[in-house]
Amino acid sequence: MRIDGRDYRTIWLDPDGRRVHIIDQTRLPHRFETKTLASCEDAAAAIANMNVRGAPLIGVTGAYGMALAAWRDPSDAAIESAHALLLATRPTAVNLRWALDRLRALLLSAPVSDRVSLAYAEAAKIAEEDVAACQAIGRAGAELIDKARRGDRPVNILTHCNAGWLCAVDWGTALAPIYAAARQGIPIHVWVDETRPRNQGASLTAFELLGEEAPHTVIADNAGGHLMQHGLVDLVIVGSDRTTRAGDVCNKIGTYLKALAAHDNNVPFYVALPSSTVDWRIADGVRDIPIEERSPREVTHISGRGADGTPIEIQLTPDGSPARNFGFDVTPSRFVTGLITERGVCAATEKGLQGLFPDLAG
Repeated sequence: MRIDGRDYRTIWLDPDGRRVHIIDQTRLPHRFETKTLASCEDAAAAIANMNVRGAPLIGVTGAYGMALAAWRDPSDAAIESAHALLLATRPTAVNLRWALDRLRALLLSAPVSDRVSLAYAEAAKIAEEDVAACQAIGRAGAELIDKARRGDRPVNILTHCNAGWLCAVDWGTALAPIYAAARQGIPIHVWVDETRPRNQGASLTAFELLGEEAPHTVIADNAGGHLMQHGLVDLVIVGSDRTTRAGDVCNKIGTYLKALAAHDNNVPFYVALPSSTVDWRIADGVRDIPIEERSPREVTHISGRGADGTPIEIQLTPDGSPARNFGFDVTPSRFVTGLITERGVCAATEKGLQGLFPDLAG
């Protein structure tokens, strides 16, 4: 995607072919900065601290973290240690385990002398697969947006959190159909949930849509239901950090409430995800998906830009008030109109997913 006239991906290799560069998403939207990851520990910290975020990008960063570990020490013990370190950073997004298991299996089955080159090649392959999957999701989702057109007015799409190119290597998941539709000349308007407590919608999604010159409006998280009641939302598209084989969807906290409002108002509710986000091992998302609980400080404090342009953090809550910070919630499949994947759109059911991915369902 384009920033200040230059095309970027969210993650790329240094010219030396070893160190990894990322866009530091904790600085956006007010500052554009990059970080260099020179070790597996750097990659783990970037994932844990949300310098990178979004299920697909977390997976790719984890893969490059394994490559960085192999660069330093390609032994079996070092590979296992790196796998454990990276896996512990974010428990909810299944892409991370998927990518790490893929690298570990490849490396442990290869001669030690070949492991560094294999690790970097496989990480790059995962990155390219992600780009291709997100482009395909965009094409499939754009068809749904086109079908939602009513006369000459824009199609109003509500999204939650950031599931654009910053959540992936490029294009993104939930925003990929929006970008594809806009580039096809389909008139759109995006309602952007602020997405408390980290405000990924108000900061990251709005930043992306500005760069695409896509019409949008930032709203408070609790405004979505009101908009649906008044016919101002034609469809909802969100991303997913883990989807069960039965179609339950785990996404940023607050997604479940949007699905309930959409169901009550007969607004189609779609989830865009690559197949790497499907956890074929589990069927009951509410019971079996681990929900990450992050620092209460993300709830009690908020970051922004002061009047003089300086980044600042301020406290919202009274001294002494406790807070809890659940990062995700689960939307049961019965509230999901359909899943938008790289192989097309399917029902949010085990049969629907198996129909598109018989080779993965097992």
